[in-house]
Amino acid sequence: MKRIVLAVIGLAAVVSIGALAQAGSAPASVKAPQTSALIKTVKVTSKEFKFVLSAKSAKRGVVIFKLTNVGALQHDFKIKGRKTKLVSHGKSTTLRISFLRKGHYPYVCTVPGHAAAGMKGVFTVT
Repeated sequence: MKRIVLAVIGLAAVVSIGALAQAGSAPASVKAPQTSALIKTVKVTSKEFKFVLSAKSAKRGVVIFKLTNVGALQHDFKIKGRKTKLVSHGKSTTLRISFLRKGHYPYVCTVPGHAAAGMKGVFTVT
């Protein structure tokens, strides 16, 4: 009787260890949920009187706009209700925006007269 009990306990231990080993070999995508967010960096160059964007669209997610002023005057960059500080010649700054919905988002330079002179456009989120 003792041998049968010991055999059952031993078999249960082997089955448990085998199940743990098999669970440990599962693909990583099954074990952990995907946590990486979609992030895109868009380089924005400003000069009199226009913006040049490295990409005019992005998929939904986080977009980091890196503004570099190559013009003589100070400029800023405003999109989706947020804007950068005024940037002088040769300086850079960044603006991180989360786009949760598809759509067309206008951007402008808020320095008086700059948008009217052409410092504006539309960024598309797909």
